[in-house]
Amino acid sequence: MAAFVPPRRWLGGWFAFIIALGLIGLVTAIISEVATVLECTANLKLSLNGLLLVAVGTSLPDIFASISAAKTSKFADSSIGNIPATNAASVFLGMGIPWIIGFTWWKLKYDTNYVVSPGSIPFSLIIFVGCSLICFLILGVRRCCLGGELGGNYCSRILSGVILILLWIFYVVFVAVEIYGIFVAKI
Repeated sequence: MAAFVPPRRWLGGWFAFIIALGLIGLVTAIISEVATVLECTANLKLSLNGLLLVAVGTSLPDIFASISAAKTSKFADSSIGNIPATNAASVFLGMGIPWIIGFTWWKLKYDTNYVVSPGSIPFSLIIFVGCSLICFLILGVRRCCLGGELGGNYCSRILSGVILILLWIFYVVFVAVEIYGIFVAKI
């Protein structure tokens, strides 16, 4: 699909930006449809589907952008700063725009308020914040002991990477257990 993105020199890069943005939207729509099909065929609950397939699928471009930035930037700002910035956009725009559309649609079509049950979101957010705090701790220790968030010796890089991946696995497992009712959080 990247072959459809025109060269950056055309129209000062705006044409490439618009085409790339459209392709990202198309891929996101495809991921969403695959997630819906998996919900029906594999009995994968929609909230877990969003946590696994949709979140990972839509985060892959951010991961590759961070990798590229880490390889080419003098400082870690762009690679590490990309993560909270894209997540902030996903949270604030990803919830704000659908809420406005949902509220408007329900008010016009049904003349009622748009209310959606929180489901497992409170539990998920508590686990996420806990894992995020551990991540911040790792970044702080790396800065204090190694002089920077990225790089360092082989063992520290591998250990940090493994811990962060294990945090993601921990998050997914705990949220999945709560989604399927194996463990019910009283929040």
